[in-house]
Amino acid sequence: MPSSPPHSAPSPGDVPGADAEDLALYREKFRRRLPESLDELHGPAQGVVDLPLHIAWSGMTSYDLGKPRQRMGLYRTVLHEGLHDDLPHYLNQDLLLQLWPDLRTLVGRTVRAVWEDAFPQLASRTRAAA
Repeated sequence: MPSSPPHSAPSPGDVPGADAEDLALYREKFRRRLPESLDELHGPAQGVVDLPLHIAWSGMTSYDLGKPRQRMGLYRTVLHEGLHDDLPHYLNQDLLLQLWPDLRTLVGRTVRAVWEDAFPQLASRTRAAA
Protein backbone atom coordinates (compact mmCIF):
# COMPACT_ATOMS: atom_id res chain seq x y z
CA MET A 1 0.00 0.00 0.00
CA PRO A 2 1.44 3.44 -0.88
CA SER A 3 2.07 5.92 1.89
CA SER A 4 -1.16 6.89 3.56
CA PRO A 5 -2.67 10.21 2.53
CA PRO A 6 -3.77 12.52 5.36
CA HIS A 7 -7.43 11.43 5.05
CA SER A 8 -6.73 7.74 5.60
CA ALA A 9 -7.63 5.79 8.67
CA PRO A 10 -4.78 3.86 10.26
CA SER A 11 -3.84 0.77 8.32
CA PRO A 12 -3.54 -2.58 10.07
CA GLY A 13 0.25 -2.36 9.68
CA ASP A 14 0.24 0.81 11.82
CA VAL A 15 -1.51 -0.87 14.77
CA PRO A 16 -0.04 -3.69 16.91
CA GLY A 17 -1.46 -7.19 17.47
CA ALA A 18 -5.13 -7.89 17.95
CA ASP A 19 -6.00 -4.23 17.38
CA ALA A 20 -4.63 -4.49 13.83
CA GLU A 21 -6.80 -7.53 13.20
CA ASP A 22 -9.87 -5.69 14.51
CA LEU A 23 -9.08 -2.67 12.31
CA ALA A 24 -8.65 -4.86 9.24
CA LEU A 25 -12.01 -6.54 9.90
CA TYR A 26 -13.68 -3.16 10.44
CA ARG A 27 -12.31 -1.79 7.13
CA GLU A 28 -13.34 -4.97 5.31
CA LYS A 29 -16.88 -4.63 6.68
CA PHE A 30 -17.27 -1.31 4.86
CA ARG A 31 -15.35 -2.43 1.75
CA ARG A 32 -17.75 -5.36 1.21
CA ARG A 33 -20.72 -2.99 1.24
CA LEU A 34 -19.42 -0.75 -1.55
CA PRO A 35 -21.06 -0.71 -4.96
CA GLU A 36 -18.90 -1.57 -7.98
CA SER A 37 -19.37 2.00 -9.24
CA LEU A 38 -20.99 5.22 -8.10
CA ASP A 39 -23.15 4.87 -11.23
CA GLU A 40 -25.13 2.24 -9.30
CA LEU A 41 -26.39 4.85 -6.82
CA HIS A 42 -29.88 5.67 -8.08
CA GLY A 43 -31.54 6.64 -4.81
CA PRO A 44 -33.93 9.57 -4.49
CA ALA A 45 -32.70 13.14 -4.97
CA GLN A 46 -35.78 14.78 -3.46
CA GLY A 47 -38.74 14.04 -1.26
CA VAL A 48 -38.96 12.17 2.02
CA VAL A 49 -37.00 8.98 2.55
CA ASP A 50 -38.02 6.42 5.17
CA LEU A 51 -35.20 4.13 6.26
CA PRO A 52 -35.80 0.60 7.53
CA LEU A 53 -34.90 -0.19 11.12
CA HIS A 54 -31.84 -2.25 10.19
CA ILE A 55 -30.29 1.03 8.96
CA ALA A 56 -31.92 3.61 11.25
CA TRP A 57 -31.92 1.51 14.40
CA SER A 58 -31.19 4.51 16.61
CA GLY A 59 -32.80 7.89 16.05
CA MET A 60 -34.62 9.28 13.04
CA THR A 61 -36.10 6.98 10.41
CA SER A 62 -37.64 9.59 8.10
CA TYR A 63 -35.57 12.25 6.30
CA ASP A 64 -36.67 15.17 4.10
CA LEU A 65 -34.07 15.59 1.35
CA GLY A 66 -35.18 19.20 0.93
CA LYS A 67 -33.71 20.01 4.36
CA PRO A 68 -29.89 20.17 4.27
CA ARG A 69 -29.31 18.83 7.80
CA GLN A 70 -31.68 15.93 7.28
CA ARG A 71 -30.10 15.17 3.89
CA MET A 72 -26.65 15.01 5.53
CA GLY A 73 -28.03 12.90 8.37
CA LEU A 74 -29.55 10.42 5.93
CA TYR A 75 -26.30 10.05 3.98
CA ARG A 76 -24.20 9.71 7.13
CA THR A 77 -26.55 7.04 8.50
CA VAL A 78 -26.68 5.07 5.25
CA LEU A 79 -22.90 5.19 4.78
CA HIS A 80 -22.37 3.84 8.30
CA GLU A 81 -25.26 1.40 8.65
CA GLY A 82 -26.48 0.55 5.15
CA LEU A 83 -25.76 -2.87 3.67
CA HIS A 84 -24.53 -3.52 0.12
CA ASP A 85 -28.07 -3.73 -1.30
CA ASP A 86 -29.20 -0.62 0.59
CA LEU A 87 -26.64 1.78 -0.91
CA PRO A 88 -28.05 1.92 -4.49
CA HIS A 89 -31.56 2.24 -3.10
CA TYR A 90 -30.96 5.13 -0.69
CA LEU A 91 -27.92 7.00 -2.08
CA ASN A 92 -27.93 9.15 -5.20
CA GLN A 93 -24.67 9.54 -7.10
CA ASP A 94 -25.15 13.25 -7.85
CA LEU A 95 -26.11 14.07 -4.27
CA LEU A 96 -23.23 12.04 -2.86
CA LEU A 97 -20.73 13.88 -5.06
CA GLN A 98 -22.28 17.23 -4.15
CA LEU A 99 -22.35 16.50 -0.40
CA TRP A 100 -19.01 14.71 -0.10
CA PRO A 101 -16.72 17.68 0.75
CA ASP A 102 -18.80 18.32 3.90
CA LEU A 103 -20.11 14.79 4.43
CA ARG A 104 -16.58 13.36 4.63
CA THR A 105 -16.06 15.39 7.82
CA LEU A 106 -19.17 13.83 9.40
CA VAL A 107 -18.39 10.16 8.79
CA GLY A 108 -15.79 8.13 10.62
CA ARG A 109 -12.20 7.92 9.38
CA THR A 110 -12.58 4.34 8.24
CA VAL A 111 -15.76 5.00 6.23
CA ARG A 112 -14.17 8.08 4.65
CA ALA A 113 -10.95 6.24 3.76
CA VAL A 114 -12.73 3.19 2.31
CA TRP A 115 -15.00 5.31 0.10
CA GLU A 116 -12.24 7.67 -1.07
CA ASP A 117 -9.86 4.77 -1.77
CA ALA A 118 -12.52 3.00 -3.84
CA PHE A 119 -13.82 6.11 -5.62
CA PRO A 120 -11.09 8.67 -6.34
CA GLN A 121 -13.70 11.08 -7.73
CA LEU A 122 -14.87 11.65 -4.15
CA ALA A 123 -11.40 12.71 -3.02
CA SER A 124 -11.01 14.90 -6.12
CA ARG A 125 -14.33 16.64 -5.29
CA THR A 126 -12.89 17.46 -1.90
CA ARG A 127 -9.72 18.96 -3.41
CA ALA A 128 -11.76 20.94 -5.95
CA ALA A 129 -13.98 22.38 -3.20
CA ALA A 130 -10.96 23.51 -1.14
